[in-house]
Amino acid sequence: MKKRSKKYRKNAALVDPKKRYDVASAVGILKKFDGMKFDQTVDVSFALLLDVKKAEQALRGAISLPHGIGKARKVVVFAEGADAEAAKAAGADEVGSDDLAKKVEGGWMDFDVAIAVPAMMKKISRLGKVLGPQGKMPSPKNGTVTENVTNAVREFKAGKIEYRADAGGSIMVAVGKMSFAPEKLKDNVSFIVDHIRSIKPAGLKGNYFRKVVLSGTMTPGIPLDVQ
Repeated sequence: MKKRSKKYRKNAALVDPKKRYDVASAVGILKKFDGMKFDQTVDVSFALLLDVKKAEQALRGAISLPHGIGKARKVVVFAEGADAEAAKAAGADEVGSDDLAKKVEGGWMDFDVAIAVPAMMKKISRLGKVLGPQGKMPSPKNGTVTENVTNAVREFKAGKIEYRADAGGSIMVAVGKMSFAPEKLKDNVSFIVDHIRSIKPAGLKGNYFRKVVLSGTMTPGIPLDVQ
């Protein structure tokens, strides 16, 4: 803590590390933090009791929050013909087939979400080595491999977010911006907590939340009471 800035230490003094806060109280503390020079993203980090080596515990999906995340998202689509035209009409930032695949393979990653029609998966399977580590490889599990590219593009452009448990069983989800009204942040945080609770693997007994923390990009974390 000594290496932290004076502002960070001042903010940290508002949080009791031995306490877990209800969502409303946590958001209230977050809004009291001495702000930065930019509108920080607000995240909820879940440390879960998962064994991601087991397929049923490798949690992954996508969800739309009640109030979005306050950020425009860049969406690319792997499609041809009528599907490509539909993706462009829906607002995709870039649409292509082999040409787009080669661009990504060459290191271009200036997008947040990649969507593909099922027929394209054979052509882009090689991109798993590039997009997989970034969590951007299209997958049916999170709705980014779909026949309905129009709906998918519109949903992800509007703020639908993807989540994925990492090797340690943790999930971090953006839930808005520091500039959001407290009620909007509260709604989004409660919504994602309820969602993560609802997808608890059937084989797990008891509580599977190890720790849940609310924070801004450069703020101290606030432990949440989610029991």
